[in-house]
Amino acid sequence: MKLRYKIASGILALFFLLIATLALVIGYTADCPPAAEAASGPTMKAVTYGCYGGPEVLAYVDVPMPVPKADEVLVKVHAAGVNPLDWHFMRGSPFVMRLMTGIGAPSDASMGRDFAGEVQAVGEKVTRFKPGDRVFGGANGAFAEYLVRRETGSIALMPDNVSFEQAAAVPVAAITALQALRDNGQLQAGQKVLINGSSGGVGTYAVQIAKSMGAEVHGVNSTRNVEMVLGLGADRVFDYKKENYTESDERYDLILDMVGNHSLLDNSKVMKPTGRLVQVGGPSGDWVGPFRGMIEALLTAPFMEQEVSSIMAQLNGDDLANLASLMSAGKVTSQIDRRFSLAETAQAVAYSETGRARGKIIIGMD
Repeated sequence: MKLRYKIASGILALFFLLIATLALVIGYTADCPPAAEAASGPTMKAVTYGCYGGPEVLAYVDVPMPVPKADEVLVKVHAAGVNPLDWHFMRGSPFVMRLMTGIGAPSDASMGRDFAGEVQAVGEKVTRFKPGDRVFGGANGAFAEYLVRRETGSIALMPDNVSFEQAAAVPVAAITALQALRDNGQLQAGQKVLINGSSGGVGTYAVQIAKSMGAEVHGVNSTRNVEMVLGLGADRVFDYKKENYTESDERYDLILDMVGNHSLLDNSKVMKPTGRLVQVGGPSGDWVGPFRGMIEALLTAPFMEQEVSSIMAQLNGDDLANLASLMSAGKVTSQIDRRFSLAETAQAVAYSETGRARGKIIIGMD
């Protein structure tokens, strides 16, 4: 064998060895640690997790009360929203997430992201908020009685005519919908958009936000959710149990896909030549599943006229303020499926994992 072939074979073998080693490392799951000792000093109730796994790893415990730093606000949480993001963190899946959340076990035991509540105290440098303000946003550790958030982070004032439950449902799902439509989708008034998965958390907001942008909106969901999605403002709804939207005569400027149950080429048949397809989420799985859409896009895009993209939403105060305006005007409302107490968070996350929620799941603290 020539030297260059030996070198190439060696490099290839080393590459596969490195990939296999990385797979073993990030796929490792440590045993759950013993229960932590009782916290000293002022405490609060919170839901935490010390290892990766199913809802059984979630613990309802006493933890130290957070203390705001100079640029932070202390919020008494009245309600928190449950998202698929929460059980992805809980399970550390897909495994690549563990490069950020912790190899073997989570490096941060707190759970939850979406919150709504009342400011209790502020740091000395805080100027945008004051005690008594009703606020909502995104912060690590939302499944707790109190949390702290930087005033320049993803936090905003709530409209006076919106409840804590309504506001708590918004941040992750509604910002994902907004950024997918506005930024990736570049949706304009008068255009036609299809929302595949229109009865879920992101989908219910996407229908309403797209209508507020002046679009013609078509949804795709099951029979039991048709009337709900029409009630949100959809102009047409495909019942996927009875009809396949990729076989229709419609042509869309934008498809927002939360399900990923049709190929890109099938979707392209009902898109205008200048259309866009935005992928939000995808199939579950520890390895390839969640990235199937991105891989398919990479392989298929060269054969498509239309533009394909995926979105990873970024929480920020400006978009929360935009959504607050839409809520205040009655253009966006949260569709709440079920409510749980903080002590029932494990059941709430388990229900989220079923994928059967019609809109949002809420955890109430009061």
